[in-house]
Amino acid sequence: MTLAPDITTTRIAAHMIGGRKSYGIDDAQVRALDGVDVEFGQGVFTAIMGPSGSGKSTLLHTLAGLDTLDSGQAWIGDEELSSLGDRGLTRLRRDRVGFIFQSFNLIPNLTAGENIVLPLTIAGRRPDADWLANVIDALGIGDRLGHRPAELSGGQQQRVAAARALVSRPDLVFADEPSGNLDSHSGAELLEFMRMAVREFGQTIVMVTHDPNAASYADRVVFLKDGRVVDQLVAPTSASVLDRMKTLGA
Repeated sequence: MTLAPDITTTRIAAHMIGGRKSYGIDDAQVRALDGVDVEFGQGVFTAIMGPSGSGKSTLLHTLAGLDTLDSGQAWIGDEELSSLGDRGLTRLRRDRVGFIFQSFNLIPNLTAGENIVLPLTIAGRRPDADWLANVIDALGIGDRLGHRPAELSGGQQQRVAAARALVSRPDLVFADEPSGNLDSHSGAELLEFMRMAVREFGQTIVMVTHDPNAASYADRVVFLKDGRVVDQLVAPTSASVLDRMKTLGA
């Protein structure tokens, strides 16, 4: 299935054309992506959903330059990922992309504040003080900046990870089950922040999730099955997402 351009925007933050990716060999080979054509609009919060093994995480990882396609093309903005090489991909991930993962991936011996600015520190750049203050204030972690990860709750650690993803003002944030390790209250707070970051900061977010409630925070849901894009839903609700997932056998 080829999706029409994202109807909520006329500008494209990332897209894939004919994306194919397989793992394993011979009888054990699994085709994770099987000819994916999809677009993700700027300033839009998109959720990717599908049954287990449908290719959700593979789509995110190949779009983000964390893995490579066997064939087809993946683009972030006007840069086609396979043309960049290792150094080019490192630069793109550092300068134009933010990541939020299910595991918080914080450095244990650094404070929350140091973890937030770590991508910029590695790049030899100073944070924009006003932008950093806005992000920290929006996430409500200003009183936790001097604490190390072990001194923070799971929800606080994930908010630190979200701040780290946004500190460089990336073109695009990829989130892989970001609320998966959080309780329902902390998860809702994080998802509400992500929605606010799109609506008030103009951020672009692409999120993999298995949770219809988490997907309901998005502007649009893209559904995968057997490595193919099979449907999409604009302005989702928990109920509409659940109904659509039932038709996919999830």
